[in-house]
Amino acid sequence: MGSRQTNVMKVEFEQMAAPWFDGLYASALRLTRNERDAEDLVQDAVMRAYRFFDKFERGTNFRAWLFKILTNTFINKYRRSVKERTLSDASERDSVNAQFFSQDATDAAQNPEDLLLDRVMSEDVLKAIDALAIDFRMVLILADLQEFSYKEIAEILDVPVGTVMSRLFRGRKALQKTLLDRPRGSAELPISLEEFRERKKLG
Repeated sequence: MGSRQTNVMKVEFEQMAAPWFDGLYASALRLTRNERDAEDLVQDAVMRAYRFFDKFERGTNFRAWLFKILTNTFINKYRRSVKERTLSDASERDSVNAQFFSQDATDAAQNPEDLLLDRVMSEDVLKAIDALAIDFRMVLILADLQEFSYKEIAEILDVPVGTVMSRLFRGRKALQKTLLDRPRGSAELPISLEEFRERKKLG
């Protein structure tokens, strides 16, 4: 591949990927439950997405494709064990930011948790989500936080739609039980999908 063609592909990839940085990081944070691990997960997923960008079928759902790579990366690497980061890892992450993404896009993703979650979800809700079993947590993140359809989630996780629906139902039920069991006097919490989405629109 020539340098000109490579540059054109980098620009195209940046333009397509940058709008989804916030969502990728917010989801990675709920998966890893650690800010630095979430950053590593997103960077690894983005590097992998760029590496296979020539395989992406134009006209299909790019956002779902990115999230599929994110979840697969988490399952294959971070779910087993989060290894200690090395200096070379940090250097590679910095290189990726400089190579693919503009400063504006990088700046916009510095604290996406504030942009996506803090305005509409309390710390108690986030902790309750984090406490869910990982299979339930992944489905709930994709459905209730990122608003993917059942079909999209099934494709992202490579499971049947029925499995998605079952896990989402059980995950929401477990989440609601955790919130209802909170100490008396806690503030009212947005636990339903409809209320969460409505607050997200108003936020």
